[in-house]
Amino acid sequence: MPVPAHLRDPAAIYALSFRTIREEGAPALARLAPDAQDLAIRIAHACGMVDAIDDLVVSPGAVAAGRAALQRGAPILVDAEMVAHGVIRARLPAGNRVVCRLNDSGVSEHARQVATTRSAAQVDLWDADLDGAVVAIGNAPTALFRLLERLDEGAPHPAVILGFPVGFVGAAESKAELAANPRGLPFATLTGRRGGSAVAAAAVNALAAGLEGAPA
Repeated sequence: MPVPAHLRDPAAIYALSFRTIREEGAPALARLAPDAQDLAIRIAHACGMVDAIDDLVVSPGAVAAGRAALQRGAPILVDAEMVAHGVIRARLPAGNRVVCRLNDSGVSEHARQVATTRSAAQVDLWDADLDGAVVAIGNAPTALFRLLERLDEGAPHPAVILGFPVGFVGAAESKAELAANPRGLPFATLTGRRGGSAVAAAAVNALAAGLEGAPA
């Protein structure tokens, strides 16, 4: 069966996808600040679930803080290579570095010594880049928990935390801690188990370019 023309045209696919999200998610979108709606639409598109918008929590000023940080050239710190690969480099406003230290030398040994995951252990190597950074966590709850611990220990403050770890163990809890006590930092998160690398990357892409490249 031939693929219909409108399903081969990237612009048409984007237009129909985002129109569908706006229509089906209208009540949930209406409760969000106007500048957070592109973020919500990107997240729903990334996971194919319009009802994910119901679980989205965006602190006041989070989108503006993230966009300003990217415009300043702030690095993007991520917990997984999949998040890094999902960031659309061409849309980054200042050629921003995307930093994942998961596979850096010594991370595995450090994780073994402190009895944690590599995702959490790499967070201990973020300090040099953390001040004013955009942090996007889409895989490991342990990474988000460790980031919050490091902030409590006096680590530099990022500009915004995009906390979207996924899973059945610790994901809901780590995001609940972020939302309940954000340490005075702007944040965005999905409550519950849902999240993932694609969602975290979509959040970065929304801060970088809104829905640019995806016609309404």
